[in-house]
Amino acid sequence: MKKTDFSLALKACHNILENGGIILYPTETSWAIGGDATNEKAINSIRNLKQSSPNERIISMVANDAMLERYVATVPDLAYDIMDLATKPTSIIYDSPKGFAKNLLDVDGSIAVRVTTDKFCSYLIGRFKKPIVAASASIMGKPVPKSFKEIDAAILAGVDYVVNLQQDIKITNPSSIIKLGNDGTVKIIRQ
Repeated sequence: MKKTDFSLALKACHNILENGGIILYPTETSWAIGGDATNEKAINSIRNLKQSSPNERIISMVANDAMLERYVATVPDLAYDIMDLATKPTSIIYDSPKGFAKNLLDVDGSIAVRVTTDKFCSYLIGRFKKPIVAASASIMGKPVPKSFKEIDAAILAGVDYVVNLQQDIKITNPSSIIKLGNDGTVKIIRQ
């Protein structure tokens, strides 16, 4: 990957996100449809493109622990232990989100967030200064694509920008999902 391609992709994605648009980009777990996690219009665009129900949980990503603490009122201490000890990407469902688009929250008001470990995602979110959505790049009910070549043509046509990085590799590492309640409850949603 050339540095200029990386820089150009970061700039293009940032501009699209700033204007409420949606992008297709690689993460540490899969190809994802992304948008501003604080923008209801962007969330609606993602849900419409995926043909998903308003109740489908969508994961958001932050760049680091400090950003996580800005967007989640109560981050249980256990969350930091889980993130430090995890052997694969791990998304955690929190009870007390703040600043996220209302239509991104689950029916119980919670939010699924992952601190990204991907270099491109980390730089993009850091530059954007807000969480971004990481919705699987698939139509509801269809398999999650394991490579860029498997992404449905409707998804490719429906986003405002496609990142031109890592299109030749397979990304097949779904995140673990763990729900941490403010009351101390722990529930494994996906290992």
